[in-house]
Amino acid sequence: MGCTPYHSVVSDTQPERPRIGLTTYREAAVWGVWDQPADLLPTTYADAVVAAGGVPLLLPPIDQDGAADAVLGALDGLVLSGGGDIDPARYGADRDPHCGPARTDRDGWELALVRTALERDVPVLAICRGVQVLNVALGGDIVQHLPDLVGHDDHCPVKGQMARHDVNTAEGSKLAGLLGARTDVATYHHQAVGRLGDSLTATAWTDDGTVEALEHDHASWAVGVQWHPEAHDGADLFAGFVGACATRGVTPAVR
Repeated sequence: MGCTPYHSVVSDTQPERPRIGLTTYREAAVWGVWDQPADLLPTTYADAVVAAGGVPLLLPPIDQDGAADAVLGALDGLVLSGGGDIDPARYGADRDPHCGPARTDRDGWELALVRTALERDVPVLAICRGVQVLNVALGGDIVQHLPDLVGHDDHCPVKGQMARHDVNTAEGSKLAGLLGARTDVATYHHQAVGRLGDSLTATAWTDDGTVEALEHDHASWAVGVQWHPEAHDGADLFAGFVGACATRGVTPAVR
């Protein structure tokens, strides 16, 4: 029996599900009989994309000229995931003692990805570390240890456990349209956005004044949030993002 052609079982009018790239962690990992470096990502990211109607594709760090351009040419959207601290050298600062070890591979790869995405006007959702990557990519800097600035640990009170706090969104912003004027979010970070990068506007804050979100002034859809919408209560934000990716619709159909 021959194989049924793909085009015969998929309607020509069926909308394509947007392809969303998600950056990954590169960590030592143990599974089965193996103990070795691995490219990984908490399943909550992919689950959130799927629930919003997208197809998630994992993007491990690549150190190769032109790789970011090749990847973005095949995607409808980009998620910059959370993770370790950005190397302060990337934004011209000395290292604070509280700053984590450099992740040179992730830094270079994700900075290239987000710059290319903005050039191509590919929708971007930048989460936690991701919003910091977005800011640094456009010339901004980072507060290396937030408790030294705000005087408390409420943004990351317990190691390995998400906390919750409210954020206030800017009237007229994409976030306000999706989440309302004030919303409760999942938080886990000791760093934060400092000086804003070019063409970025702060669009959410905590009551202590910490910048919790950025939006790009000229991109059709580029939003960064300091919190973790993939972990709790992020369906509306992911729906808005994946909807923007679907509307862009540049990925050719596979037939």
